[in-house]
Amino acid sequence: MGTEIIEKKKRSWLGTLCGGFGLALLLLVILLCIPLTVPRLFGYQLYSIISGSMEPAIPVGSVVYARQTSPQEIAVGEVIVFYGGHDSTTIITHRAVENHQEEQELLTKGDANAQNDVLPIAYGNVIGRVELSIPLLGYLLPLLANMSGKIYLAGILGAGVLFRILGNRLKDQD
Repeated sequence: MGTEIIEKKKRSWLGTLCGGFGLALLLLVILLCIPLTVPRLFGYQLYSIISGSMEPAIPVGSVVYARQTSPQEIAVGEVIVFYGGHDSTTIITHRAVENHQEEQELLTKGDANAQNDVLPIAYGNVIGRVELSIPLLGYLLPLLANMSGKIYLAGILGAGVLFRILGNRLKDQD
């Protein structure tokens, strides 16, 4: 009879451990997905910062949340996201230093850069105004954006569900 009580306590303890681990995995997936998905529902676009041109205000590895805005409304000193470079597919995050409404262009500068950007940004290349940045989250965005990242995330989610089920079954055996 004594060994039966010890066995039940082991199963109960193991069930609690498995259930807790499963819950932790599920919460991890939720915590990773919320800042990368929910803001999109409210009209924000997310971009990873991969260069140090905006440091220290926005460090490398941050995610910036940009909302579409009229270029005429952009004030000097606001951080914006825009298409830049020669191929016009590169996305850049810099601070507006001048807004020339007559020419419909903005002059920009990275905080860490000594000089203003060489080329002015046409209003048509402005994506939006940066509303928020979160450091380190930018390292996760590229990982979770591709198919292998989504498969890993689904695997973690599945493991969390299985550990929760296993934990409940072990507890129910008591």
